[in-house]
Parts: sequence; C-alpha cells; structure tokens
Amino acid sequence: MTTIRDLTEADVPAVTAIYAHYVTGGVATFDETPPGAGEWRAKAAALTAAGLPFLVAEDDGGNDGGDDGAVIGPVTGPVIGYAYLSQYRPKPAYRHSLEVSIYLAPGATGRGLGRLLLGELIRRASATDARSLIAVIADGGDPASLRLHAAFGFQEAGRLSNVGFKHGRWIDTVLMQLDLR
Repeated sequence: MTTIRDLTEADVPAVTAIYAHYVTGGVATFDETPPGAGEWRAKAAALTAAGLPFLVAEDDGGNDGGDDGAVIGPVTGPVIGYAYLSQYRPKPAYRHSLEVSIYLAPGATGRGLGRLLLGELIRRASATDARSLIAVIADGGDPASLRLHAAFGFQEAGRLSNVGFKHGRWIDTVLMQLDLR
C-alpha cells in the first residue's frame, strides 16, 4: 500500500538521496551538484510558507494495488518518491502559474506512484488561486514523464532544443501545461 502525505523533517534525508540519484546519474534535472539536506529543508520551509504542497509517497512493503491501494494519510513506511508545487518563475506576474516536480526512488518507477503524486498535486493546486500548472520535462529519451502528464490533461506547450548539457550530451526540455480554470 502507498501512502501520500505531507513532507516531515524525518523525510528530508530520503528526499535528498532520491534527488541526488537523478543529479548524479540522470538528466531529469539539470542540477550538477546534489543539494544537501539543509537546502531541502529551506526549500520545504519556503514552499510551506507560500501555502504550496510538498508531498511524499511511502510504501509499507505490501502490494501497492495501483490507485485503489493508495491512501492519503499517516506515516506507514519508507519514502519512495516525492512531489511539490513551486511558483513557475520568481517574477510577481507568474504568481498564478505553478511548476510541478515529481521524483521517484530508483526501483519505484512503473508502479503508479507518479500518478498518485501528480493527482494529489492537481487536487491541491485546484484549491489555490493558481490558474495553470507547468511541467518542465527534460527529454532524455524516456517518454514516461511526458505520458504521465498527458494522462492528466497536460498539453505540450513548447520545446526548448539543446538547452541543457549534461553527462556529455545536449538535452531538450518539453514544456507541458494544464489549465486549472
């Protein structure tokens, strides 16, 4: 069973480790140095102060069961993914556009966790004054993130070609957008 809940202080080491995996071994993020736990604590505090969610997915080790096996609630096991909403850009006129970020632990992909996290982010975003959700997806050759967002109604809004250089290759980003109103 998977539990989706708000981040706690105890989750910061797991979030730090999950993200470090993508920084050092993948292209899902263009960071080249993994942020430390202190930086994650500061990010979480800033998002919370702005009224934005920072969620974690936990696994109790049982059969996940897909969407039907998920609960929203208390702590049940190790953190196997996380997601949060942040302001799309720092300038004030962007305040009604939020960016979606989702990361899953190695070995936790393909189990429907991204669907659970994204669904809960959309639900929470709908309760704010946000009008638009934006996903900035590195196109490193795996279409899973593009398919996930499309399944929730995100539309491709554009492609930025060769904007990131990481692990010896150029990478595009795909912008996807979901209108909430």
